[in-house]
Amino acid sequence: MTTPFTNPITEDDIANYLANTPDFFERHAELLAAVQLTSPHSNRAVSLQERQAGMLREKIKVLEHRIMDMIRNGNENVLLSDKLLRWARSLFLVADPLDLPGQIAGEIAEQFLVPQVGIKVWGVAPQFAHADFAHGASDDAKLFASSLMEPFCGVNTGFEAVSWLPDPQAATSLAILPLRTGPAGSTTPAFGLLVLASPDAQRFNSAMGTDFLERIAELASAALSRLR
Repeated sequence: MTTPFTNPITEDDIANYLANTPDFFERHAELLAAVQLTSPHSNRAVSLQERQAGMLREKIKVLEHRIMDMIRNGNENVLLSDKLLRWARSLFLVADPLDLPGQIAGEIAEQFLVPQVGIKVWGVAPQFAHADFAHGASDDAKLFASSLMEPFCGVNTGFEAVSWLPDPQAATSLAILPLRTGPAGSTTPAFGLLVLASPDAQRFNSAMGTDFLERIAELASAALSRLR
C-alpha cells in the first residue's frame, strides 16, 4: 500500500532544485524550446527566448533613461558651476567694500534667476556702520542666524528676514543662508543673513540639497569679511 505524501513538492522546491542543478537543462535541452510564457504586452504565448529578449530590452531602456538623467544632471552642474564662478569673479572686482552686500544680492538675482534677495550684516567696522545693510536685524534674528548650522529651505512662515525683501508678500518659499567665518557647519556666531525668496512654493523646498547654497554662503562670507 502506498503512503500519501505528507510534504508535497512546492514551487520553491522546484526552483531550488533547478538553481542547484545547472546541468539539468543541458540534459533536457528540448524543454527550453518547449517552454511557453505569457507576453507582458499581450495575451499571446511566447517562447522563453523571446520573453528573455523582451526583458533585456526593458532593462536596456531603464539603463538608457538613467544615462540620460546622469548626462542632464552633469550638464546642469556645469552650468551652475559656471554661474558660481562668474558670481565669485564679480565679488573680486568690487573696489569699495560698501558695495559688496548689494553686489552679492544683485548678482545672485541675475546669475541664478532668484526673484528676490535680501541681506543684512552686523558687527561691521565703524566706517561701515551707517550703511542700510548694517541696520534692521533684531537680536532675535541674529540669534536665529547663529543657530543655523546649514541653510534653511522651506515655506515662508513669517521669518523676520522676509521683511528685508523688496516685496515680502510675494515670498512663498525661502532659502536663508547664515553668514559666518569658517566653513559650512561651523559653530562660529553668524555676522549676517542672506535671504533668497521665490513666489514658487517648490523653488526652495525642505527636501532639496543645500551643498550649493553652502558654497554661496561661504563665498559671500569671505567677501564680506572686508566689512569687519
